[in-house]
Amino acid sequence: MATRSKVKTAQRRENAEKRPHATARYIRISSRKVKIVIDLIRGKKVNEALAILEFTPKAATEPVLKLLNSAIANAENNMDIPRDQLYVAEIFANQGPTLKRFRPRAQGRATHIRKRTSHITIILDQIEK
Repeated sequence: MATRSKVKTAQRRENAEKRPHATARYIRISSRKVKIVIDLIRGKKVNEALAILEFTPKAATEPVLKLLNSAIANAENNMDIPRDQLYVAEIFANQGPTLKRFRPRAQGRATHIRKRTSHITIILDQIEK
């Protein structure tokens, strides 16, 4: 039984993502709001994506910008890929766990408040020349 799990672990490591990437988990913004921002930079060159995020007036731009800078740093430091050869190959936001809270209302009632979270992933790739 233990040998099979070792084989599966070895296969998983072998097929691991070879492209530079970064993931931010449990970000306190709804994934629906994040998707509006990440659709703007999907497929763009890294420098162009940074400029777009810099001037987009949305709350989700701050964590996405921070995550993009992290992915760029991963590419430069871990894989020796220069910044000007990178583009945003994949970017997606999945729904994370929802924090459930209550708000008191009139006549002793209470209503639900759902504080949603999201997991954001950026995968960069080299431009083919």
